[in-house]
Formats: sequence, structure tokens, C-alpha cells
Amino acid sequence: MNTDHYITTSIPYVNAAPHIGHALEIVQADALARYYRLRSDRVVLQSGTDENAHKNVAAAEALGTSVQALVDENSDAYAKLIRALDVELDSFIRTTEERHASGVGTLWQAMRSDDLYRKSYEGLYCEGCEDFVSDRDLVDGVCPDHNTQPAIVREDNYFFRLSRYQDRLLELIESDELRVYPAQRKREILAFVGRGLQDISISRDSHRMSGWGITVPEDPTQVIYVWIDALINYLTGIGYGSSAAWRSVWSKSATKTHVIGKNVWKFHAIYWPAMLLSAGLPIPDRIMVHGFLTAEGKKISKSLGNVIDPRELAAQWDVDPLRFYLLTLSPFSDGDFSTGRLAECYKSQLSSRIGSTVTRVTALCERNGVEQVRDTAARLPTDEFHAHMERCQLDKAVQTLMSLLAGINSEVSEYRPWEHSHRTQETVNRVEKWATTLYTFAYWIQAFIPSTGSEICAQLERVPVRKSAPLFPPRPSPNSKARPQA
Repeated sequence: MNTDHYITTSIPYVNAAPHIGHALEIVQADALARYYRLRSDRVVLQSGTDENAHKNVAAAEALGTSVQALVDENSDAYAKLIRALDVELDSFIRTTEERHASGVGTLWQAMRSDDLYRKSYEGLYCEGCEDFVSDRDLVDGVCPDHNTQPAIVREDNYFFRLSRYQDRLLELIESDELRVYPAQRKREILAFVGRGLQDISISRDSHRMSGWGITVPEDPTQVIYVWIDALINYLTGIGYGSSAAWRSVWSKSATKTHVIGKNVWKFHAIYWPAMLLSAGLPIPDRIMVHGFLTAEGKKISKSLGNVIDPRELAAQWDVDPLRFYLLTLSPFSDGDFSTGRLAECYKSQLSSRIGSTVTRVTALCERNGVEQVRDTAARLPTDEFHAHMERCQLDKAVQTLMSLLAGINSEVSEYRPWEHSHRTQETVNRVEKWATTLYTFAYWIQAFIPSTGSEICAQLERVPVRKSAPLFPPRPSPNSKARPQA
């Protein structure tokens, strides 16, 4: 069976346990996937873990454990986070799996032979990025992402002829055949490509990598550069190199969307499409580039002790409030996470707006004898909501749905049904209209807060409709922040 949408997250390094930033990306991807499923589209959602990085070797050495034990533990933690966030995942790939290694080798050999060559190389290497960088990537001589000075590395590596694809990449991105959201990132990527692309090193010396990684086919002295290996997960997780199932997912007819952070667009919007072009495979259709999260105004960092465990937050607040808070942040800008703002969101948005509206409308349904609300026409999204979702503007899509509740409450306050005789035809008609609008809200809000949306739909589908218990009862504000990870 063919797939309508294939949606992926980037796969995180597993040198440490996941933090709140990882939660942001996976719930964004899940919201997109759930939205398309609500439209009855066929969707595959994939995530996984990037385990072949040299960072994992260094982290294991520092902890006095084996690399395999470290990646097993942290990959499991990420899988548990996905479950804790109520994410409906279809595929989970670990890059230490044999099916992945097999598929990486298959793609390496599928790329044009004259796109791969070996040469000696000297360049600036950032250990944090696990990438060679140029002077133009640095700020005052240091990597802006890791605040460290790159080291000079001299090595003999395989290279990919990225320069060959410069004009084609410009054409794809400018024409929106490869769509990049937001427009700011599209301009940034086009400017980067327009300055000229150089061929890139795509392997590393096996000895320097401590033998950790996927060996270059027929050359045991080299391992495949971790970012090249990692990108191929978007194929191997759906069967590339091990079965034919991938062809119905990574197809020209399916919309292929990558949800990624703003620090990795170079790999996803430049390296990855060029590799696919070289191998004669379809390119992605959309790349959604989200901003970073800070914690209480500071960069999230284990060294600062502010790495908040999202699983603890989900347990403390329940998963829907956490998802709602994250998904109402601007997806394309940097956002600051704080438990205080989470508490305020719970009170002002979930309890006071969603919860109170549901209680009010279901009480009016019970009072006026409304038997059931299940109008399939109510499931059709408004044009505005649909447009926001297609542009990956998740926060604006939520705002559009919340405006439906504002409209209900405004009309209720204006009509004042408690001052009218109940069960008159006019009152019943108005209540049915409000209930139908609430059903529309509930159906589509399932993309963002699935349990809550499903519960509201069930309340309105009950025969007869009864007054709902509070969905988000008032709760005391937390006296302390969520416990940082050790």
C-alpha cells in the first residue's frame, strides 16, 4: 500500500539522556502525523537514535563503561520518552542495527562512482559538531554552537562531489520543489549554497574513531562519517537495503517531511538531497526547521545543571498539558521553557478556556436535551487551519482552533441561555450549534492533545449528552522546578 505522508525527526546523539529539546521535536512531528491521520491520509512517522558518533565513544570512556552499553541505555531512554509523550510512532531505527549498516552500504554503492573519491585533507574539525568547518562558519575563531576552537586535522578520507549539485540544489530550493519552512531558513540556505559548495569529506580514519562506526565498503581503514551514516536512517528505517517495503514510503507520490533543529539544516537541505540525487532517488519534499529551547533563559546544558527531564514533567503535569505548552510555542523561533509558564498555560488555556468551555456546553446540552453530537461535516478543517498545518505553523493552527472556543463563549454570553426557557427550539438550535463547533475543535485538537480531544469527542457522542466533569481541575502551582537530570 502506498503512503501519503512520511514524517521523520532528526535522530539525536545518545551520549546523554534526552532533554526537553528532544521532546519539542518529537511532539511537533507527531502533531503533523496525527493531523494527516485525522484527514484519513496514510502516514508513516519515524524517529530513532544516532549511535555511531565518536561522542559516544568519549562519553563511554568518561563513564568507564562500554560504548554499546551506553548507547543501549540512552536509546532506551529516548524510546521511553516517545511513549511518555503519547507519540504514535510507526518506525524506530537505531543506527547500530544491522539493517541500518546494510542499507548504508547499499546507498554508498548506489551513488555515482565518480561522485566518490579519496584524497588527503587538512582542515578545521569541531569535535562538538563532528564536522569539518570553514572560517566562515566560526565566530571570533570558535564554533558558535559549542564555543570551542576547532582543531586542525590532517587525514586521508573519501570525499563526495557536492560541488556537482550546487546549481540543482539552488533550483530545487528556489522553486519550492524542496520546500523549507520558515522562509527565513530558506533564505539562509540559499545564501549558503549561493556562496559556493565545496566537496565534503564523508569518511573518517577508523583508528581515530576507535573503530566505532560503519565501515566503508571494501575499505576497513575508513568508517563512514557519522552524519552521512545518520541521514540514511530515513531510508533504512523503512527497509532500504533489507526489503522492498521502502519503495511505497520513499516514493515520489508521498510527501516526505523532515522535522529538524536549526543547527542541522546544512545536512538535511544540502548534503542529503545531493546524496539522493547521486543515487537516483527522490528527494524530500518539506523540511521544517524549528528553533531551540532554552531553560529559564539559559542554554540547556548538563554542565549548567538545567537539563530538565521531560518524562518527569509528563508524569507531574500529565502528557497533554506538556504537549500543549510545547506546541503553542512558536515552532520557528527560539523559545524559553519554564515550569512557571507551563503552570500559567495550564491555568489560563487548558483549565479556564478548554475545560470551562466543555463543561459549559455539555451542561447546556444536558439541560436542553441534546441527544448526541457527531456531525461528520464538523470534521472538515477551516481553510485557515489547514493552511497553517501545511506550512507547519503549529502554534497558529492551535490558535485557530482556540478561536472556535472564543466564538462559542462570546455567543453564549450574548444570548444568555440561562435567561431563556430551556428546550425552546431557538435555544436547542443554538446549543446544538455550539456543541457542533466544540466537536470540530475536539476532533482537530486531537493532533495536539490527543487524549483530551478524544475525551471531548466521546462526551459529545454520548446519548444523551451529559455535563462533563472538569477536564483540567485547578491545581497548585509547583513549588519548585522539575528536577534536573543528574
